Amino acid sequence: MKDFLPVLKILLRFVIVYIVLVLLYQFYLNEYENDVVDPFTRWVAQQVAFLQSIFGFPTVLVDSLKLHSILFQTEGRFTTRMVEGCNVISVVILFSAFVFAFYKGAKTFLYVLAGLVILHILNVLRIVMLNIIFIKYPQYERVGHDYIFPAIVYGGVVVLWLIWIQFFALKKTDKS
Repeated sequence: MKDFLPVLKILLRFVIVYIVLVLLYQFYLNEYENDVVDPFTRWVAQQVAFLQSIFGFPTVLVDSLKLHSILFQTEGRFTTRMVEGCNVISVVILFSAFVFAFYKGAKTFLYVLAGLVILHILNVLRIVMLNIIFIKYPQYERVGHDYIFPAIVYGGVVVLWLIWIQFFALKKTDKS
């Protein structure tokens, strides 16, 4: 049993952190269940609209309480809609739980914070690119939405996990 103790500790830390973060996020979402979207999702949509405008695709955000989403209106037509699931928080929760499973003191918190920023930026850029594809290359909407663009965020998570494991979690210290 002693051989499995380190693995069980890692697994237990992952499960506990994951459950705590999911519950906290759900409590947060419950506060906004009667709104169009939660404030963080709105903030992401505003950043997407701002970047699209910079890239030459002026975008207006239109609230849809019926759909519980924010619609992106670009070049006079609706391209996509921003829902809570597009704000990357659920992916960040998974990322954070994994990193905390291999806890290494204060650098764990710094790495999670840096990872949050990186994943947020990747997500905003992903949504911008997806909207541009919907405008310029509508024949690739489904492939872009269902396969290519989720791979950007999940690929980012995997790369960040690999970096954490390779350079921080399993790195030999001078005392080892």
